[in-house]
Amino acid sequence: MPDSNEQGRLIATRRQKRGLSQREFAEMIGRSEAWLSQVERGVRSIDRVSILERIAGALGIPMAELAPGTADPENAEVPSAAAALRSVLSTSYLMAAILGKDRELPLPQTAERAELCWTYAHAARYEDLAELLRGLLPDLERATRSATGEVRKTYLTELASAYHALSAALSKLGQHEAAWVATDRALLVAEQVGDPLLVAAGTFRLALVFQGGRQFEQVISAASSSAAALEPEASADKPAAVSLFGALNLQLAVASARMGDDQRAQEYLAVAREAAQLLGVDRNDYETEFGPTNVQLHEVAVAVELGDAGSALRTAERIDPSVLSSERQARLLMYVAQAWTQRRRVSEAVDALEQAEALTPEQVKGHPVVETMVSDLLRMELTPSDRLAALARRVGVA
Repeated sequence: MPDSNEQGRLIATRRQKRGLSQREFAEMIGRSEAWLSQVERGVRSIDRVSILERIAGALGIPMAELAPGTADPENAEVPSAAAALRSVLSTSYLMAAILGKDRELPLPQTAERAELCWTYAHAARYEDLAELLRGLLPDLERATRSATGEVRKTYLTELASAYHALSAALSKLGQHEAAWVATDRALLVAEQVGDPLLVAAGTFRLALVFQGGRQFEQVISAASSSAAALEPEASADKPAAVSLFGALNLQLAVASARMGDDQRAQEYLAVAREAAQLLGVDRNDYETEFGPTNVQLHEVAVAVELGDAGSALRTAERIDPSVLSSERQARLLMYVAQAWTQRRRVSEAVDALEQAEALTPEQVKGHPVVETMVSDLLRMELTPSDRLAALARRVGVA
């Protein structure tokens, strides 16, 4: 556990980043302003796990950041959709493909199912995705060992895409270690294909995994190296390269904002904005959904991370989200809810979360950011409204 001075400085920094005074934050965690002042100055240490949990929840950070080793992920409740996806990932299809005697069977029809993976992922239909992958992954593993030439490359590309969809879903549900495994498998497959853009798409997924795990330096390292390699290829006649280049810069912007670096966040956003202008339209190359609208969405995300709720809400009002997938539309609403939460506007935040839930119930129920937000909102109301209480029950917040 960090010493009391280090822990106190961390709490103070995170509180200030969220734009909260000592009095406001003390009220949120049910302590006195004098107590919080002593903690932040290192005069008082925190020796109760329950209080650490409350502070971490209010700050929106893992408790392990305040007290490494105290979190117990083995005992954490895993949403049913996440459990189903983890089960798919833990099943060994490779051995069956290598040792199986079915190589003489006709090659499976996989193209439509591989495409359907992303339909389910973008709609946050995670249990449907898990069921689909249970049949698709063994078929693709067998096909990649039975086919040859360009046909084999097609199967490998579909296999990488399927693992990317699995990684994306696991990341959305906060299952970052499992998402990392899925991304790693996709990268290994992409290397066999020899397609640099497919490898870049894997790096983009890896950046998302690091983002969710709050490993921001690793986001910067992975995304910046890949973006630098792609930049010479990002031209009007290579829109897929432009999309991946822009999407990587959006991840760099968000990571920088989460590290409190406003200037770098804005610089990366500007690069992504130029890439979107080069495209001129919203596209979905390599399932990035990159384009002008997604850049605006990330402007909202960056503003929220920097604690600028007003800018986030103004930008959100200008966005037409209808061109985005259901998952992205719901994510925008979650950012809007975070902005309203920062302003302590409980009713407006609940409105946004209810709209997000209507679009993608599985994503909202299983998302750690939603759980933190709802916990914050409950602390802001002495007597929670019926709507807030019902929302808390649905997302599993006591």
